[in-house]
Amino acid sequence: AKAYTLKIHHEVYERHMRDLLAIPVVVGRKTDRERFAGATSTYTLEAMTGDGKALQMGTSHELGQNFAKAFDIFYSSQEGGRELAWTTSWGTSTRMLGGLIMCHGDDNGLRLPPLLAPTQVVVTMVKAFEGGHEAARSLTDDLAGAGVRVKLDDRVDTPFGRRAVDAELKGIPVRVEVGPRDLAAGNVTLVRRTDGSKTPIPLSEVVGAVTAALEADQKALYEEALGRREARTVDVSTLDEALEAAATGWARVPWSAVGVEGEALANQSAISVRCLFRADGEVPASQDEPDLTAILARSY
Repeated sequence: AKAYTLKIHHEVYERHMRDLLAIPVVVGRKTDRERFAGATSTYTLEAMTGDGKALQMGTSHELGQNFAKAFDIFYSSQEGGRELAWTTSWGTSTRMLGGLIMCHGDDNGLRLPPLLAPTQVVVTMVKAFEGGHEAARSLTDDLAGAGVRVKLDDRVDTPFGRRAVDAELKGIPVRVEVGPRDLAAGNVTLVRRTDGSKTPIPLSEVVGAVTAALEADQKALYEEALGRREARTVDVSTLDEALEAAATGWARVPWSAVGVEGEALANQSAISVRCLFRADGEVPASQDEPDLTAILARSY
């Protein structure tokens, strides 16, 4: 049961958050105080939001036989006996959507990781002009043929600025703008949601440029979030220093400097121990192991 709990934690949740959501998470064990009621162990994945707070993105619980005893859950052993089950519980919820928004969003709206975005690219006609629709449709078809999730925005009766803002708010990773001046020169404009950059691209190179941008921006969002977390995480050695650092970011502190009494004191200031982990980053078997590191932070 313990092995399966950790398997789900690492191979499903951690991989999903890192590789698809582009959100770096710290993996660790909840303290006995923060452990799920009735569980023997609770493992957590903690992310930092844009304002420096922590968000519990998902948990896996080793329940031992506690719930099996309460609900009479038995199984038949290979020997034909009737054995009390060892159970687990694990899950994430809509908080993952909130974490995605709070981790990657900016003042202009969503910024969706390309691998996750329902629409990865929108080909946008700037306005109606001769040959414009044909060119935009051809680009849309070429991108779709390359496996890109793409839509054509040919709503030329709606102001271009409004449509551009709409795409930004929705977090569409890439816009390909088709305008008369660029097209006359054999180009279109590639706009990236991650940094707002605008680059003229020859028509013959659009598919390659777009796929490269999508791959790069998936990595860029992760690296940006990781950089922000490291910049706002302070290594400290005492509880007082940890409480000060956790007021505006994360504190990384020896668990021995906090302890059960320090954890209770931190809670009085709306600061909690988010998780514990070993020096090598692995999840400990209990909070009583020596040389553990704790993350302290305010949280949602």
